[in-house]
Amino acid sequence: MASSTLSLSSLRAALPSITASPSGPSVYFPNGKSPSRLRISRPKSGPRPLNSFVGLAPLRPLLSPFSAEDSMSFEHCFTIIDNGGRFSAMRHGRKVPKLNRPPDQRRALLRGLTTQLLKFGRIKTTRARASAMRKYVDKMVTLAKDGSLHKRRQALGFIYEKQIVHALFAEVEERYGDREGGYTRIIRTLPRRGDNAPMAYIELV
Repeated sequence: MASSTLSLSSLRAALPSITASPSGPSVYFPNGKSPSRLRISRPKSGPRPLNSFVGLAPLRPLLSPFSAEDSMSFEHCFTIIDNGGRFSAMRHGRKVPKLNRPPDQRRALLRGLTTQLLKFGRIKTTRARASAMRKYVDKMVTLAKDGSLHKRRQALGFIYEKQIVHALFAEVEERYGDREGGYTRIIRTLPRRGDNAPMAYIELV
């Protein structure tokens, strides 16, 4: 029994022949710096070779033809996407601190802080909240210095506890009679543990 030996030439003859371009795939580099276009020459006749797997690659290449002076810049390769999600302008002329709350919750927070300050005389809160509630406390003291029924009803509509309003209107004359403003004082203290928020004491003068 004669043993048949397999050689490379016999295997190559058994495979179907695919006509390839004599030049093969050609890659062009303008000015010898950056690739701008990848061109692969295909045969005009014969079986078409299989396309290579591109996976999640974009249909259009990132690099496009550009001049020699722009060859070192990649700004033209990126598109600015603006969907309105993170766009914000400067808040010129808007002096109302938002305190990371919608308007109704922000007003309720400031009303509660003002009530607590007028009740205890001194509270501890964040610096942003203390600065925001300062003008409301001064306004309540100004309403109490007027002393009219209309001003009392305005104070009753803002302060949560009725007894505090009556006590404020009764004691404001002897305490702030000769003062024309600046009824509160903010004293900075150590940051809060946990989130390191700047804290402060706000108290009545």
